[in-house]
Amino acid sequence: MPDGVVVVGRGANPDTPAGRRILEVAGVLFYERGIGAVGVDLIAEEAGTTKKTLYDRFGSKDALVAAYLKRREERWEEFLDEWLRTRAPRSGVDRVLAVLDAEEAWWAGSRRGCAFVNAHAELGESDHPGREVLREGKRRSRAKFTALLAEAGVADADTLGARVHMVYEGAMVNLTVGGMTGAFDEARDTIRALVAAG
Repeated sequence: MPDGVVVVGRGANPDTPAGRRILEVAGVLFYERGIGAVGVDLIAEEAGTTKKTLYDRFGSKDALVAAYLKRREERWEEFLDEWLRTRAPRSGVDRVLAVLDAEEAWWAGSRRGCAFVNAHAELGESDHPGREVLREGKRRSRAKFTALLAEAGVADADTLGARVHMVYEGAMVNLTVGGMTGAFDEARDTIRALVAAG
């Protein structure tokens, strides 16, 4: 599947007012209650539409889940880009640490942590179309760290970017699953040490 593509049912057209409303409602429900716990009946009811409309727009619940994950990733990237543009230093390694600052702000008030960690726990190693969205999101996240390190003039930004990304992902899992409230602080310390060691 090409990067960034979400496959929906044949003839489906999610980019309509009803489709956008369904996607917004599904996003809230999937995140707050879990993908498996939310059925299409509830989504249609909360969106003020019918199951037929939902299937007409998305083709299947699986395709709706993939669209939800893709939209959440797009919203996060928009949020991060704005954060880096307005709240992060203009240059230097501190822009890398600003990603963690943005992530903490993104999660403010959330009880459920990372939507992608949660979705992976439910989808597992299945052939669900959401799995490719999750994988592509992780590839893009790693590439973002690599790009920020390269902009900061760090030698071998590819290798260090991969390592920083692993620390970042570990912090999200430990905060989401492990309840470690200091996970991002530990991640910042580890990233500083990695950059210093070069």
